[in-house]
Amino acid sequence: MDFTKFNIIANYNTQRTDLFPSTTAAVEQLEEVFNIKVDQDYKEYVTRYGCGILGGTYVRVYLPETIEALYPEWKERITQYWFWDEGKAVLTKEQVLESVIMGDTFDGDEIILYNHQYYILPRHEEMIYHTGHTLGGTIDWLCTAGILTEAFAERDFEPFDPAEYLK
Repeated sequence: MDFTKFNIIANYNTQRTDLFPSTTAAVEQLEEVFNIKVDQDYKEYVTRYGCGILGGTYVRVYLPETIEALYPEWKERITQYWFWDEGKAVLTKEQVLESVIMGDTFDGDEIILYNHQYYILPRHEEMIYHTGHTLGGTIDWLCTAGILTEAFAERDFEPFDPAEYLK
């Protein structure tokens, strides 16, 4: 995906366009901690743009440190509140619990990575959606498929300080 076409807009609260990118070292640590290999799109997105919301207020891709911080709580919540049985032909509960949360949407849909593939766990559906093997393809699917939200073309990126998110 060509991430250079994203339009950086001012943060709603600070009116600033400062970016909060991650580092290659943090991505490598994420891969080591979770024994995964992330795709080039994820690496480019988090090291170029970092923490923020894409598409107006829709897609949020987590930084490596955010994934590490949120993972235990996420895994516990998925274990306790599993309700995606209609999607078991796509991924089983056990496979989802072996996956890594990579981001979410404003609506609460979760982006996960399992076996080098991206999937969406929708908040308001019991289905699981396979969105491909790249973050760029997943972003395109979320913004254009018209399944979880009305399709939209805007690719505005609003940065925000990850320290504010993890409070």
